Amino acid sequence: MRILAIGDIHGCATALDTLLATVKPQPADTIVTLGDYVDRGPDSKGVLDRLISLHETGRLVALRGNHELMMIDAVSSSQNESYWRIYGGAETLDSYSDYGTGQLTDIPAAHWHFIKNICRDYWESDRHFFVHANADPQKPLYQQSEQMLYWEKFRNPAPHFSGKTMVCGHTSQKSGKPVNLGHAICIDTRIYDNGWLTCLDVTSGKVWQANELGQQRIASIDEFKSAPAPSPPAPSPPAPPA
Repeated sequence: MRILAIGDIHGCATALDTLLATVKPQPADTIVTLGDYVDRGPDSKGVLDRLISLHETGRLVALRGNHELMMIDAVSSSQNESYWRIYGGAETLDSYSDYGTGQLTDIPAAHWHFIKNICRDYWESDRHFFVHANADPQKPLYQQSEQMLYWEKFRNPAPHFSGKTMVCGHTSQKSGKPVNLGHAICIDTRIYDNGWLTCLDVTSGKVWQANELGQQRIASIDEFKSAPAPSPPAPSPPAPPA
């Protein structure tokens, strides 16, 4: 059995199709998608259609990303909808319309159900845990804040107290390459901006990537191993008063 983590998809259905065709998920595999299925790319509707079908096979664990949160919040006010549109919601809505002028009412109930009720905040296995953005290293997953799970950037995170390896997305890598600190791995490789969509087999370390042109490449996560940046020195204590 493989545990296959897939980074932020951002409406890039062609890359997702190419990646799945290359990885060839088997019935015993678990696929963990790390959120941000919508926005910025050309076919958010197609991405959600594919993920819903994959979930129906029983193989998919889908996490929710901050872009799904913005999509959900867009319903509550015109201000929230305008904010979401700026950060990729316009492209998402257009994918629901043949005329390129989609509205919130064009999104089917099955898609709302998926992002609201099927998607999760986090998931963990024996040796890894999976979040969209980040995790406080001193807290168990059920105590993590929404800010940490959905919005916090990947900036040299400390090892988690559980000893498990964190696998996340959210912080897009312009290089198109994963970041591997050993105890924490980020696989958002900026597919929406001429980058790559990444799949990591967390057991074997094999990495597959695909882009919107249908191109593919394969690597090992060990090829991206880097030492964590040193922590900044502690500030010096104030001088005693004269």
